[in-house]
Amino acid sequence: MDARDLLRLVRTVRTARGVRSLRSALRRRCTDRAGLPRPGAERARVPGAARGADPLPGGGVVHFARSSLRVRVAAGGAVFCGWDGAGPEPSYALAGPGPEADKRAVLEPDTDGGWRVVSERVLVVVGRHGTVEVRTPGGVLLRRDLPPRWWEPADAVDTEACGRRGGARWAVRSEVPADARFFGLGGRSAGPRLRDGTYRLWNTDPDGAFAPGDDPLYITMPVQLVVADAGTHLVFHDDAWDGRVTLAEGEEGAGSGHDRPGRCEVRMDGGPLRYWVLVGTPARVLHGWSVLTGAAAVPPSWALGHHHARWGFGSEQEVRRVVAGYAERGLPLSALHLDIDHYRGHRVFTVDRERFPDLPGLAAELREKGVRLVSIVDPAVKAEPGQWVYDSGAAADAFVRDGRGRRVRGEVWPGESVFPDFTDPRVRKWWGGLYGERLAQGFSGVWHDMNEPVSFAPFGDPSLPLSARHSLEGRGGDHREAHNVYGLSMARAGYEALCELRPGERPFLFSRSGWAGMQRYGGTWSGDVATGWPGLRASLALVLGLGLCGVPYSGPDVGGFTGFPSPELFVRWFQLGAYVPLFRTHSAITAGRREPWEFGAEALEHTAAALRERERLLPYFVTLAHLAHRTGAPYVRPVWWRSPEDRALRDCEDAFLLGDALLVAPVLEQGADRRAVRLPRGLWYDTATGRAYEGPGQVLLDAPLSRIPVLARAGSVIPVRGEEAGAVELEVWAPAPGRTGGGVLVPDAGDGWDSPEVVRFTTRLRDGEVVVEQEGAGAVEHPVRVRGAR
Repeated sequence: MDARDLLRLVRTVRTARGVRSLRSALRRRCTDRAGLPRPGAERARVPGAARGADPLPGGGVVHFARSSLRVRVAAGGAVFCGWDGAGPEPSYALAGPGPEADKRAVLEPDTDGGWRVVSERVLVVVGRHGTVEVRTPGGVLLRRDLPPRWWEPADAVDTEACGRRGGARWAVRSEVPADARFFGLGGRSAGPRLRDGTYRLWNTDPDGAFAPGDDPLYITMPVQLVVADAGTHLVFHDDAWDGRVTLAEGEEGAGSGHDRPGRCEVRMDGGPLRYWVLVGTPARVLHGWSVLTGAAAVPPSWALGHHHARWGFGSEQEVRRVVAGYAERGLPLSALHLDIDHYRGHRVFTVDRERFPDLPGLAAELREKGVRLVSIVDPAVKAEPGQWVYDSGAAADAFVRDGRGRRVRGEVWPGESVFPDFTDPRVRKWWGGLYGERLAQGFSGVWHDMNEPVSFAPFGDPSLPLSARHSLEGRGGDHREAHNVYGLSMARAGYEALCELRPGERPFLFSRSGWAGMQRYGGTWSGDVATGWPGLRASLALVLGLGLCGVPYSGPDVGGFTGFPSPELFVRWFQLGAYVPLFRTHSAITAGRREPWEFGAEALEHTAAALRERERLLPYFVTLAHLAHRTGAPYVRPVWWRSPEDRALRDCEDAFLLGDALLVAPVLEQGADRRAVRLPRGLWYDTATGRAYEGPGQVLLDAPLSRIPVLARAGSVIPVRGEEAGAVELEVWAPAPGRTGGGVLVPDAGDGWDSPEVVRFTTRLRDGEVVVEQEGAGAVEHPVRVRGAR
């Protein structure tokens, strides 16, 4: 028990819930002592020397003295490597069967007794002792994986079978170019660039609010994006077990030629050693990742507006008061979220009829005003015979059991609770049927919480026993393997159910926890970020980092989950929120209100301006949502997105690109009214003043409390809301002399499944006039407003 555990213990045992949590934690410890295999003697293993190879489509299998490696280059250029017979399936990350092999990729002998696979987009070199190098087609090194090492039971006879079953711990060390920068690994509060250190791969509720440096958090993924002069690559170790990634950036030898490469070590407590590598530009890499793990769900258009949430609305009257407050002040509002206090005794899929006597009526009333209701859904079910959800789940044998066949129980908000096994397709179907109750109550979307999963504990890991048994799609296993994919599987259950229950509408679902591939079912949010300037900075880090892991739809709790933000902090957080995909205010029951008018007249004026700008940009956000689905490109992108070779941009973490057209520079420091902004190459216009700046380079821009710096790329075409309801106009920023520009529009086709065509535009200067042309049309079909012309 460390100091943090001791603090949790002292804080929790003073309450009845704390005493129950203590009992639950002790029971969990006893369950694991009885149910987990006891550590025994282990032996270390390395591949040994190469003995031959068998060619296969796209590559082949290289045999070593004590292992084997399967290498396959897919048709799109993705490289798969699987040790000890591990194949791409089964996988929770992949959207379907692994991609077809590149039939032109050939395994052939290499110098020094090794082998290589040559393809159009990538070169893979396997050394005679098990090193694996990924290079550009021209031979430039992107990544070198050193021979892996396994630690397996000393009495294991079939070592390769042991590796396939996940019975062995393993580690692999890698080297990348000295100038490389690391990104990804899921939601990391200290990102988006990952500094030297060790990062755990275990989805975790941080027990209260978090700030930069707190790690791990709710979503961890073994996904690294590595950006270097030589090129960009993504590596994904497809293993859901607990693990740790240790990173160390390299050092260049200042012209001496003695560079120290960047280093990475991945250590996993079990599972197969298999991974994918994708290479190319950032856009190509994220597109390949989307193809591999599934296209991002497109949220319904209303979900791209402003959301208001609070734990503690308490009653229908308070909900009406908040919605009326927005309307009276002319502030747009798209959705209002109800937290666990609207449940009866915190029991999932119930309603407190005293506080909400007519929830369907309230939902219909608000919907007429353009406001949707969104419901929280937690996985824990109160262990209460006679309560319909518990009885239904018990009859379906839906709850996780321990090694002795007893239902696993934990302490969560409703009290002693049981947990559905979402890794069982039959249980997902049962759980999904319960969402009909939410729809009947008038909810338009759901928000998954506490699904790491969480069981309150004053010490140890606040989750289920590691020995708890799970279906794992019929393969069978325990919580060590199921934990990180629990939230992902819950999201799948909810998303598939909503598609079936309302087949004419795109579901709206976002989840606090998840894993690689979670974008197929919706998005996520920051979780319980601490109120304060560090929490504001962490909010941006999380959105950027998750986008680079393939989860484009996310956002923070504006104002922070805990505490009482000052008017200045709330305004700055609100301004950031207006430019990220999920724009939601939210707070804890013990924290201050988050309605904009609660922070004074000046704050109301500035937040109202941010809200109006978000509404004006909604056609652009709709376009970005569809592009994320089709291309994998996140809405919010690092400033180096189109210029990864610019080292200064790779180190820029306090600004971002919104699509291709806008550069947003939020104010992240107290009292700042100016801030430095680093520009990518090209001409950029300050959207407030119209002044032009040439990049690359750094400029100092005014940032009064009324606004944050936002710059538009010269030549860009940005679809914005027109003056008439439903109308779209094109905001065109004049291209630089001698250069062209452009943009796209994906029309809003409503909240159904229609896939509208992408409308493309080009811009150029002709005799000093800005000319806008629409691809495939004789004339531009939308009103055009030119800005930035000189």
